[in-house]
Amino acid sequence: MTPKKSTPARRGRGRPQAFDREQALCAAMHLFWDRGYEGTSFDDLTAAMGISPSSFYNAFGSKKRLYQEATDAYLKAAHTWFSDVLHGATDTRTTFENLMVAAATEFTREDLPAGCMISVSGTQCAPAQARLRELMAQQRAQSEAAMAERLQQGVAEGDLPADTDVEGLAAFFGSLARGMALQARDGVSRQKLLEIGRIGMQAWPATH
Repeated sequence: MTPKKSTPARRGRGRPQAFDREQALCAAMHLFWDRGYEGTSFDDLTAAMGISPSSFYNAFGSKKRLYQEATDAYLKAAHTWFSDVLHGATDTRTTFENLMVAAATEFTREDLPAGCMISVSGTQCAPAQARLRELMAQQRAQSEAAMAERLQQGVAEGDLPADTDVEGLAAFFGSLARGMALQARDGVSRQKLLEIGRIGMQAWPATH
């Protein structure tokens, strides 16, 4: 009896290589954070994310949509430390002291780009990208509003004088934090940022 020849198994149709979407988004976020929207090319993104152009468009749609998604991912991560400190069980002055310490620490982490993606991103954009600049400005305004709300709580609880300029004080600390973020981008040490925050606390209203 003649043995039957074995038939090679058929290969399935080619499919795009699978990738970890969350990991790719994280890589894009770090790149945008480090280089800004216009400083990050499409080729930079696909290389950092480890995906093909077709996979990029299938998963994220466009560079602009990816940037917005990366911003959301950054905000979700940053909101954790910012909100935890701002709503901690401490008096108002200690809360803002802790906030400055947390900012100095987060802005100089070795495992992340320096500074704050929201503070340093989108301040200069081409006219066609005005919507992205507005998005970043809105996020900065929301952070400042959250600080104002916490300061108002301090007034209500007697931690701050009743005549405290809550909006002005919130704007001051928002500006201080953004300045610290920019200093971090310039390579300033964590210790110096902590000192900047300590000096900034001298603007705290005196109790009567």
